Amino acid sequence: MDGRDETELERWDRNFNELLQELRVAQTGVQILFAFLLTVAFSNRFAGVSGLEKWVFVVTLLCAATATALLIAPVSYHRLVFRQGRKPELVHVATTLAKVGLLFLGAAIVGTVFLALDEVAGGIVAVTGTVAVALLYLSLWYLLPVVNGARRA
Repeated sequence: MDGRDETELERWDRNFNELLQELRVAQTGVQILFAFLLTVAFSNRFAGVSGLEKWVFVVTLLCAATATALLIAPVSYHRLVFRQGRKPELVHVATTLAKVGLLFLGAAIVGTVFLALDEVAGGIVAVTGTVAVALLYLSLWYLLPVVNGARRA
């Protein structure tokens, strides 16, 4: 137990509200990134990018679109099961959607970093910077919670 004096239903409500607060942060970021990526393809300079940059752009755009869908899906799910007594199911499904959505968001951010660094500095700087950012996100978003969880156990 966590020492809270709440019913099981109150706990599910709290868990869902906490998840929604977290999703608000992620949704805003992914929507801004997605909008930015959509404009890139229509810029005059896009025609001059290399084949590698075009493939990275395509994968990055698809990751951003997927992240957007996954991070917004809990809202739609909630509306469709509202007042059906399915809060535990909703929290479990929404948690899974958020975790997978964050994975795609991280991939989209890493792809965007590569595209920007490749345009500005090219070659080794783009690869090194992108790997560093990918490791940072993996460390903060996934490794840190796992390591701290292992310490508590």
